[in-house]
Amino acid sequence: MVKSKTEEEIELMRENGILVSKALAEVGKAVAPGVSTKELSRIAETFIRDNGAIPSSLGFEGFPAAICTSVNDVVVHGIPSDEPLKEGDIVTADITTLYKGYSGDSAYTFPVGEVSPETRRLLDVTKASLYKGIEAAVAGARVGDIGHAVQSYVESFGYSVVRELEGHGIGKGMHEDPGVPNFGLPGRGPKLIEGMTICIEPMVIAGGRSVYLDRNGWSVHSADRSNTAHYELTVVVRKGRAEQLSTFEFIEKDPAIKF
Repeated sequence: MVKSKTEEEIELMRENGILVSKALAEVGKAVAPGVSTKELSRIAETFIRDNGAIPSSLGFEGFPAAICTSVNDVVVHGIPSDEPLKEGDIVTADITTLYKGYSGDSAYTFPVGEVSPETRRLLDVTKASLYKGIEAAVAGARVGDIGHAVQSYVESFGYSVVRELEGHGIGKGMHEDPGVPNFGLPGRGPKLIEGMTICIEPMVIAGGRSVYLDRNGWSVHSADRSNTAHYELTVVVRKGRAEQLSTFEFIEKDPAIKF
């Protein structure tokens, strides 16, 4: 059931949004060739716990780590490991928090050292498609308007959006109604109402849209092993323009972070 949030609830979610955004920035400072994704997870978990919150991915339906770290062809739910990142890789950190009874959720794809122009273009297009989706998330519109905005932008560059995974509502639960796909038709799907809080998260593949599940039961890969990118922000639906509850500001204003 889709519910709007009170302004008091939205403020608590904003606190989570800022916390998860700062945790992403802490991870971004450490992304470099030779660093393991397990180390990135340790950094995020320490920061989250030091700020009085819980890394809610840890143990969620059995997930074994504090954050998801998805490298290159892994779309989502990559499990942190001891394998070091290499120059030219890309890694998505997807971080969730639980603080004061509410959830925060955000994701960012970081380049590891210097990446190819083709990879940079994938990152830029995916992030831009997120903002296209946010522009469509206004009261009175439909979930399909968000998906259409993302899909039409991504596909205009020859990339593919993943159909099997989607954004979602968020609140006390990490995942709430409605589902927010990255494809769709304008005017279709659940109606967006004032005060609804949702996560918009384009998951984009440089090649075809088919995916497969890893033997570990979590990590989702592009079927053709092409690179993937994933950006996510939490927003509250308002009249005229959605309001961001999480932000990339802490990442993109830090001179220590390459993005």
